[in-house]
Amino acid sequence: MSDYKLILPSMGEGVMEATVTNWLKNIGDKITEDESVVEIATDKVDSDVPTPVSGVLKEILIPVDGIAKVGEPIAIVSIDGVVEEEETTKTDKEEVIVAAQTIEKDVETIKSETTVVSTDDKFYSPLVKSIAKEEGISQNELDQIVGSGKEGRVTKDDILNFVKNKGTQTAASTTAVKQPVDVSKTSPAPATPIIVNDGDEIIEMDRMRKLIAQNMLQAKQTAPHVTSFVEVDMTNIVLWRDKNKNEFAKKYGEKITFMPIFIEAVTKAIQDFPMINVSVDGDKIIKKKNINVGMAAALPSGNLIVPVIKNANQYNLAGLAKQVNDLASRSRANKLKPDEIQGGTYTITNIGTFGNILGTPIIPQPQVAILAVGAIVKKPAVIETPQGDMIAIRHKMYLSHAYDHRVVDGALGGMFVKRVAEYLEGFDMNTPI
Repeated sequence: MSDYKLILPSMGEGVMEATVTNWLKNIGDKITEDESVVEIATDKVDSDVPTPVSGVLKEILIPVDGIAKVGEPIAIVSIDGVVEEEETTKTDKEEVIVAAQTIEKDVETIKSETTVVSTDDKFYSPLVKSIAKEEGISQNELDQIVGSGKEGRVTKDDILNFVKNKGTQTAASTTAVKQPVDVSKTSPAPATPIIVNDGDEIIEMDRMRKLIAQNMLQAKQTAPHVTSFVEVDMTNIVLWRDKNKNEFAKKYGEKITFMPIFIEAVTKAIQDFPMINVSVDGDKIIKKKNINVGMAAALPSGNLIVPVIKNANQYNLAGLAKQVNDLASRSRANKLKPDEIQGGTYTITNIGTFGNILGTPIIPQPQVAILAVGAIVKKPAVIETPQGDMIAIRHKMYLSHAYDHRVVDGALGGMFVKRVAEYLEGFDMNTPI
C-alpha cells in the first residue's frame, strides 16, 4: 500500500499560510481525483484544496482552525483505497489511544481554565495562550496587544513585553515626568459600550466582514490619506460606447463597460507618473515594475473583494474587457483563486454604480493610492469653440483620488488624477473596436 501526502499548494505572492475552515471528507471516506477535500481561508479569500489522486482519506494532519503552511502536508491519502488496521502494532495503537486521551483532557482543561481563544481575525499560538494563562492575562487584554509578527500576530516577545510592562503601569502613571509616547506601540482605547434596546437586532459579522474591518482600520492607521478631485467630461466615451457596444459584443462575445476604459487611462497615467505605482517598507520606497490594477467588486453578501488584473498595461481594450468581465463574474460566484486577489499595485473602485458622484476611498495596503470613479450624469457645461463660448449638455463625472501623503505629495497626487482625466477626455471617437 502507498500513501500520498496532500500538500497545501501555493496561493499567490506573499501568501505563506492558510487557516483550515472545514474538512469536506472524514477519515475513511473515498475520494476521487480532483475532488475537493478541505476548505481553507487566507486573509483575502476562501478557497478549497482538491486532491490530485484517488483513494481513501487516511489521516488529517491539520485540524479545523489550524494553520497550514504552504508546501507542507495537510492530510494523507491511501492511494490503494484501503486503510489497513494492521499498519500499526498493538503497542503503537495503545500509545495513540493514550496520546489522544491525553490531548482530549488537555483541551478540556484549557477550555475550563482559561477564556483565551483564537478568533477568525486574531490567531494566538499555543505558546502565547500558555503564557497568557500562566500570567493571568485576560482575553480582552490579549486582544489589545499590538502584534509584531506576520499579519499582526502576537509573538512570544510581544506578550512577554506586555507582562513586563504591566506591573509598572500604575507606578509610571504617578510619575511627574512624562515620557514621549510611541503611538504605534500603544494599545487602542477600549471601545465604548453599546446599549442594546428592545427591538434592536444583533448581527454577527461574518468572517470576511471581520477581515475587511481589520484591513480598513489598519490602512487608515498606516497611511495619512489625502484626496484630490477632478471633474471629467465623459461625453466622447459615452457616445462611443453607445454606438459600438452591440458590435463589440458580437465581435468579442463580451460586454463593454466603462471599467476597461478607466483601467486603460489609469495604466497610461501610471506610466507617465511611475511614483504612484509604489509601496512603502519602513523608510524605503519600493517602485513596482509591473502595473497590476485591482478593481473593487461588491459581492451579493454586501462584502467587498478586489480582484487584480496583472500587467494591465499589456492588454488592449478588448483584452481588458474580457479580464474585467471574467473577474467580476467569478467574484460574485466566489470562485476567485487566491492568486487573483494578490499583488495589486493600484486600485480603482466604481462608486458610480451606486449613484454616488464623489467619495473618499481607503487605500488598500501596501499600495499608496486608489481612484474612485463617480456616476456619469448629464450637466449643462460651458464649451469653448473658435466661434466663442456656448452652453451644451455634457456627460460629466468626478474622479476622487486618495493617496498616501507619506510618499505622494499633493503635486504628484493632483497631477496624476488630472492626467487620468485628460486621457479620458481625449478618448478618440473613432477608436476601432
